[in-house]
Amino acid sequence: MRRTLSMLFLVSSMGLAMNTRAQDAPEPPQAGRTALVIHGGAGFVPRESLGDDDLRDIHATLDQALDAGNAVLADGGAALDAVQAAIRVLEESPRFNAGKGAVFNAVGGHELDASLMEGHTRRAGAVAGVSTVRSPILLARAVMEHSPHVMMAGAGAEAFADTRPEIERVENSWFDTEHRRRALEKARQASTGSADDDAPAYFGTVGAVALDRQGHIAAGTSTGGMTNKRFGRVGDAPVIGAGTWADAGCGVSGTGWGEYYIRNAVAHDICARVAYRGDRLVDAAEEVVNRIVTTAGGDGGAIALDRDGNIAMPFNTGSMFRGWIRPDGSRGTAIHEAD
Repeated sequence: MRRTLSMLFLVSSMGLAMNTRAQDAPEPPQAGRTALVIHGGAGFVPRESLGDDDLRDIHATLDQALDAGNAVLADGGAALDAVQAAIRVLEESPRFNAGKGAVFNAVGGHELDASLMEGHTRRAGAVAGVSTVRSPILLARAVMEHSPHVMMAGAGAEAFADTRPEIERVENSWFDTEHRRRALEKARQASTGSADDDAPAYFGTVGAVALDRQGHIAAGTSTGGMTNKRFGRVGDAPVIGAGTWADAGCGVSGTGWGEYYIRNAVAHDICARVAYRGDRLVDAAEEVVNRIVTTAGGDGGAIALDRDGNIAMPFNTGSMFRGWIRPDGSRGTAIHEAD
């Protein structure tokens, strides 16, 4: 009898402990809920500088990128594939500072950077300073999946590209666009030789963050960097934790003055506040982008997405090209603060 009572007490205690742990544990993401958020760069783009044709083209391209990523998610595909699909559309558009629309560096060429991260596995790939790779985000994916490394740069990254049949190489002049050339000429005329004078009015980096039906998050970023950049400068876009981050609960892609995003580990900081302090995503993103970065002297924006499909898109530059599809299917694109 005594042994029976002891066993009942033990079983009851175990059940109570299991119930307590179950109550304390975070709820898993709801299966089947997908979300996608993209950006085409933060900066100051006056409304009056964009004509009706410009606006139609920009919004149409953002919608095309959303459609490409959402098609993957709607078919049950992985967040990583959705991010890649959305960024590929933006890399091919001369409207944005990535791929075809990449800015010119100080010697009149193009050096491109990109990174990609899968949250639940912490796999990541990045490339920096590539000049003949049509899609840097595809090469970043190849580094992640077909090498033991996380980041490759310059000539080494391009030599690796030659080992991958899916990577297309182009002449550096393929990235040329006339409006970027005019921007270089303007930057050269305005430059006084100080680092601060290199800061452009419009950054133009592109990125995407996705949540798939399995509850997995991925994030990616691609850029041509800063107009008139010198000495092989590399910004935050290919730096895991600075311009791109994804973990099991959060994903971020940044766009802004890269030096400040690197110094403050912006993308990781946003997700760390969610993971370790329990901050709401919108509060974490707002605090890092609009207080930490600005207090340090930088500016820019970010897109962020959590495991519940919540989206944050803070920026402090007057405008940020952005688009989103929420778990309920609602979607939109915007450029300026009041949009």
